Amino acid sequence: MKKIFLAATALAALTAPAFAERYVVITHTQGTDPFWPVVEKGAKDAGAAIGADIEYNFDPSGDMSGMAKLIEAATATEPDGIIVSLPDADALGGAIRSAVDAGIPVVTINSGLESSKAVGALMHVGQPEYEAGKAAGDRAKAEGVTKGLCLNQEAYNTALVDRCTGYFDAFGAELNQIDVSNDVTQIKTRTAAALQADESIDGLLAVGPHVCEAAWDAVQEVGADVHLACFDMSPGVINLIKEGHVAYTIDQQQYLQGYMPVIVLHLYNTYAGMLPGANIPSGPGFVDASNAADVESQAGVNR
Repeated sequence: MKKIFLAATALAALTAPAFAERYVVITHTQGTDPFWPVVEKGAKDAGAAIGADIEYNFDPSGDMSGMAKLIEAATATEPDGIIVSLPDADALGGAIRSAVDAGIPVVTINSGLESSKAVGALMHVGQPEYEAGKAAGDRAKAEGVTKGLCLNQEAYNTALVDRCTGYFDAFGAELNQIDVSNDVTQIKTRTAAALQADESIDGLLAVGPHVCEAAWDAVQEVGADVHLACFDMSPGVINLIKEGHVAYTIDQQQYLQGYMPVIVLHLYNTYAGMLPGANIPSGPGFVDASNAADVESQAGVNR
C-alpha cells in the first residue's frame, strides 16, 4: 500500500494541469465524528499535491435525503469529479447515477463497497467491512469473549452493520446490536442500559471512535467487566488502549480514503481513463498496546 501511495503521488505531481481541476467530496458525517476530518485532510492534501481545488460537504442532520441533495447540487456545478461515501445505496444511488449520466466521474469511499459498481462509480476506496468485523470478532473470541454486543451509531449504514455482522459470525452467533446514535450522551446512556439489562454480556464492539470513548464511560458507570474493542482512531481511543481499557481498535487508514480518490480522478482525467485494476482497500489493521505509542501522534490527524 505504501508503494502504491508514493508512486501515485509522484506521478500525479508530474502531471498537474495548467488550470485547476475541481473535485467535490461529500460524506455522511454529521460533524461530530473525529473520523471524518482526517478524510477531509487527506483529500485536501492530495488536492494541494496536484494543484486541484477540493470542496468538502456534508449534511449536519445526517439525513440521507439531504446528502442526496448535496450530490445533486454538486452535479449541477459540473466538477471534474465527485468523491462520495455510500452508506445507503437506495437513498443515494439515484443522485450518483445522475452525476455519472451527466459525464461526471465518481469514486465512492468508506461505505458502499458492495454497491459502488451498481451505482456507476469508477471504483471504491475503503475497507472491506465484513472482513474487518470478522477479524475483530476472531480476536475477541480468542481473548475470552463469550457474548458480545455491537454498538452501532448509524443503524442505516450498511458498512457498520457489516462490521457488526462479521464480529458475530466469528462467534457463530446471531447479530446482537443496538442503535446508540451519534450523540455521546445517548451512547453512554444506551450502552449502560444494555449492560445492566444483560449482565452476561462480556464483550463490546464500538464501531466508531466517539462511540468507543462514550462506551468506556458507560462501562465505568455500571462497573461492568467487559472486553472493549473499537473501530477507528482518535486521541481518546489511543489513550484508552495505552491505559489498558480498550483491547484494540481496527484502523481503516481513512486518510487514504480522502487522498487516493483525488489522485485516481486526476489520473483518470489526465490520461484518457487511466484507472487502477481494482478497488483500493485502505484497511484493516490492528492498533493495540504493542503499537499504540507509535501511531499516537498521527491519531486524528493522518490516521
